[in-house]
Amino acid sequence: MSVRPIRPDDVPAVVGLVRELAEYERAAHEVRLTADQLTAALFGDSPALFGHVAERDGAVVGTALWFLNFSTWRGTHGVYLEDLYVQPGHRGTGLGRELLRTLAATCVERGYDRLEWSVLDWNTPSIDFYRAAGAVPLADWTVFRLTDDALTGFAADGRGTAG
Repeated sequence: MSVRPIRPDDVPAVVGLVRELAEYERAAHEVRLTADQLTAALFGDSPALFGHVAERDGAVVGTALWFLNFSTWRGTHGVYLEDLYVQPGHRGTGLGRELLRTLAATCVERGYDRLEWSVLDWNTPSIDFYRAAGAVPLADWTVFRLTDDALTGFAADGRGTAG
């Protein structure tokens, strides 16, 4: 069992893991990710997405996909963990913990002050896992998102009003 940075030949397996995660999160119909998109994001001229994979017996069975954010209050970058997923048959083996620990170590090594992510309110096993790692929920914050028609509609609203 090992955790290592993602390689181009891992992309098809990682796309499959993202689809498995979306199915687990009851949102499989929302996944549009292709291998070409993930390859470009991870390995293009200016990558803005990074990743690690967890292997067991030579097979990719888990992944962590992440990108940099920035805290204006702390004045440093941090890591936003977009996806952390380990296939059900490999949970409880330490692979998820090692993926998360690897990202924490990356933060410490690079002088980043935080590692953060979102988790669905009903996902109790993941919430328990994160709490066991010492993570705390940000109870006073609510996540907002613009996407699809709301995003393009708002972008096209050129009335110049301040919001």
